[in-house]
Amino acid sequence: MNTALITGASSGIGLALARELAAHGHALVLVARDREKLDLAAKQLELQYGVQVSVYTKDLSEPGAAEQLWADVSGRHAVDVLINNAGVGLYGDFHEQPVDELTRMQTLNVVALTTLTRLVLPGLVARGRGRILNVASIVGYQPGGPGMAVYYATKAYVLSFTKGLAKELSGTGVSVTALCPGVTVSAFEERAGASQTYLYRFVPQTKPDSVAKAGYRALMKGRLTVIPGFTAKLFAFSGELPPRAIALFVNRWLLRRGKVMPAA
Repeated sequence: MNTALITGASSGIGLALARELAAHGHALVLVARDREKLDLAAKQLELQYGVQVSVYTKDLSEPGAAEQLWADVSGRHAVDVLINNAGVGLYGDFHEQPVDELTRMQTLNVVALTTLTRLVLPGLVARGRGRILNVASIVGYQPGGPGMAVYYATKAYVLSFTKGLAKELSGTGVSVTALCPGVTVSAFEERAGASQTYLYRFVPQTKPDSVAKAGYRALMKGRLTVIPGFTAKLFAFSGELPPRAIALFVNRWLLRRGKVMPAA
């Protein structure tokens, strides 16, 4: 039975990916900050799918946390599938954003993802098989996001890193896939402070289960990228059209806060 390590697995896309992997018989190693949510998810997955589920409480936005996690996991589990899902956003003018929050976002979205990939890969390459799924975003295809400039940049990194690494690993039996969802039903925009922007108020949202199914299919087929849903594909495509200054202008409008409508 293959074992999948999933970060950010207590809710949203991460939990949906855990369900999808469990439904296909994978043993699971779930990682998140909230132990109570992790334990509840583990019990539900074990009861529903009959797979083995282990949980590790870790805040991957802390320096060195990825290395500590792998030291704990690697001695107990032979990981065949790595799902780098954990990530966070931050909304607001860059010059007003707290430096510590910016650092934690970059550590989680970029450093932890890169470090875990580096630590897991030697075992996969040695066995000549394995799968890695990096959860990027359609914003990785955009030239930038005024109002979420650092977040957009971290997702562009994830997409670029995945594409380069996938080519590097060609012929090893190990594949790397970038899952690039659009606006998804979750608490992400609330935590990021972007819930009242036009982007999250008016753009149709995709359900996490749909994103997870598309991600799992692409992962198992060894595809390079997957963008679930027509609207997400349109956003990704438009972000790469010249002149890219137009996309910057559109993003600036989408990431503005609209007036909050009174409750009916």
